[in-house]
Amino acid sequence: MKLLLIEDEPSVISLIQRSLSASGHEITVAMDGKSGLEMATNHTFDMIILDLMLPVINGMEVCRKIRSAGNATPILMLTALGTTENIVSGLDAGADDYMTKPFKLAELEARIRTLTRRGKEVEKEKNGTKLEIADLVLNTETKIVQRNGHTIDLTATEFRLLEFLIHNRNKVLNRMEILENVWDINFNLGTNVVDVYINYLRKKVDKNQKNKLIHTVFGMGYVMRQSYEDTN
Repeated sequence: MKLLLIEDEPSVISLIQRSLSASGHEITVAMDGKSGLEMATNHTFDMIILDLMLPVINGMEVCRKIRSAGNATPILMLTALGTTENIVSGLDAGADDYMTKPFKLAELEARIRTLTRRGKEVEKEKNGTKLEIADLVLNTETKIVQRNGHTIDLTATEFRLLEFLIHNRNKVLNRMEILENVWDINFNLGTNVVDVYINYLRKKVDKNQKNKLIHTVFGMGYVMRQSYEDTN
């Protein structure tokens, strides 16, 4: 695969280049945000590995600009910034995955395989599919979500989370199941990123609605179902 590495730390660049080149990948390196953005804009890559603390333009802004240009290339943020707030901000900016330094090469390669596989599956999705529960309708092709005929604006991560919940309606999902299927990653169990995004969705999907669809099952996780009460 052709990978773009946007990273300014020579030791990290050397480590990733050696490992991924040995696995058969073609690595292009940009050592600041400006040149990385130009490379991502003017060339085609299978995936982008992006640091956050970059010279000229920071990684968060690079990610936003890539997405605003309509570029859907999978982006893995690889950074020393690992708080829940950093993770949420990175995913909101358009990243598909988030990995903290220091990291294990085997895990990095696994993340790359997962992200590129998911990207290919999305490309193959040609038929418009509507998922429905109560008066909520999600179209997997147009990416439009409506409740009672009113369109709901979601981020890419919120959309994936809602799609996963609807696919698994009436099934109680724990946090690790959600992390592994929506983000394709395993965060530290202490992170509350799932709870943060569930709250985001609730405010958009259930706010001012008599029939709440996203429910908490105390001590177990979350479930999407047609019910009026949480079990907590």
